Amino acid sequence: MTIDLRFYFALLVRRLPFILIILAVCTAIGVTIAYTLPPVYRAEAKLLFESGQIPDELAASTVTSTADENLLAIQQRLLTRANLLELSDQFGIYAATPEISEDGIVEEMRYRISIYMPPLLGNTGVVTVSFGASEPEMSAGVTNALVAQILEQNAEIRTAASGSTLDFFEQEVRRLTEEMSQQNGKILEFEEANRDALPESLAYRRTRQAAQTERLLQVDRELASLRDRRKLLTDLYDRTGRLASSVGEMTPEQAQLEDLRQELASALVLYSAQNPRVRALQTQVAALEEAVKEQLGVSGEGTLTSFELQMTDIDGQISFLAEQKLQIEAELEALQASIEATAANSISLSALQSDYANLRVQYDQAVASLADARMGDRIEETDRGQRITVIEPAIAPAFRSEPNRKLVAATGAGAGVLLSAAMVLLLELLNRTIRRPAELVRALGITPFGTVPYMESKEEIRHRKVVMISTIAGVVIGVPLLLLAVHVFLMPLGTIIAVIAEKVGLGDWVKINMPSISG
Repeated sequence: MTIDLRFYFALLVRRLPFILIILAVCTAIGVTIAYTLPPVYRAEAKLLFESGQIPDELAASTVTSTADENLLAIQQRLLTRANLLELSDQFGIYAATPEISEDGIVEEMRYRISIYMPPLLGNTGVVTVSFGASEPEMSAGVTNALVAQILEQNAEIRTAASGSTLDFFEQEVRRLTEEMSQQNGKILEFEEANRDALPESLAYRRTRQAAQTERLLQVDRELASLRDRRKLLTDLYDRTGRLASSVGEMTPEQAQLEDLRQELASALVLYSAQNPRVRALQTQVAALEEAVKEQLGVSGEGTLTSFELQMTDIDGQISFLAEQKLQIEAELEALQASIEATAANSISLSALQSDYANLRVQYDQAVASLADARMGDRIEETDRGQRITVIEPAIAPAFRSEPNRKLVAATGAGAGVLLSAAMVLLLELLNRTIRRPAELVRALGITPFGTVPYMESKEEIRHRKVVMISTIAGVVIGVPLLLLAVHVFLMPLGTIIAVIAEKVGLGDWVKINMPSISG
């Protein structure tokens, strides 16, 4: 398949007037918009992110956020609705357009503000801040206000972070101190309640138990010896009667006293000194001894017999040793109970002490962290950590940065080319007439011997050129004149553009970026 270049060239020449008209209209509109848009000035300020001035090996800041994280947090705070509206009111940015809504102001302020930071080199980077405005002084003023807010927000964020860290560790130290005090009180309370069954006195109690056991055996031996001695004396007295002959015949009270003493001695062998029977016998013996003493004193027979004295001495020793035995047995029972309870007390005390030791470790760590937090907070308060400094404040620019009038005009011309090409393509798609031999063959299935092109006369050529030139001139001259006539006699162009923009939802954009047109 061959491409018929001559046909397409002829087609382009035939459609050339329409192409030129569309191109001229679009270019005229682009140029009009380019030179109607108000200038936008964008003052720039440069900020420097610096790493900490004190080496981390000597004293590290407790704020670990990177420069990117700080900048993102600052940017989000700057672009809040309240802050943007406050900036707008402070500099009167939209004083000329009081009808604009707050939502439109916020949206446009966010569009005009630019905060950019290229990739960091280490922990250092340069941040560029700018604001677009119709006046150079306003652009510089708002940009410097943004810079001041960035510096303030950075200091506030870092000091707030270090202060929060310091507050946390101060609370942690206070909490651990209180818990340690409570745990120590529990340990002291437990030791006080179980002071006789604590592990540290176990060796002493076992030694004491062994000594008291030996003492108990010794007391038992002494008691047995005394009982044997008493029995021997009693047997000897019963057999010989010599002890009674030295003082004559015993009175009935003396005989009863001797019987009670023997019965008391026998009872002390079986019962303790606190036994009611033993106490009753002791009372009866004491009463009879007083009665015998009175009888002996009245009869003038002198003191007790040798047998009575020995028996009294032996009975006193037996009574004393019996009381000692009871005391030793009670102490041994208490020692045995405390020794048996020591294992459980040791486990409980170890658990309490282990909890205290764990709290102590946490407390030591918290105290160390608190010292680091205080140093970090001091670093941030004195601005010795990571900081932002202004290396180039914003000044009123001498030249506009927007719009690029050549680019806008070129865009209009490009739009004209696209629209004209689309028009030519659409006309060709809709045109079903036969204009070439190939179309004749395809439509009728016949092959022509030859074709005769249409031959224009000189008059027709001249007429076509005149029409083309007149049309282009009319468009180039007539469109601006028509726009001027509409603006002067019918309705201002700004009002028309504003109405159209309001219909398509671009009313606020036109009011802000094209105040001269909308006004």
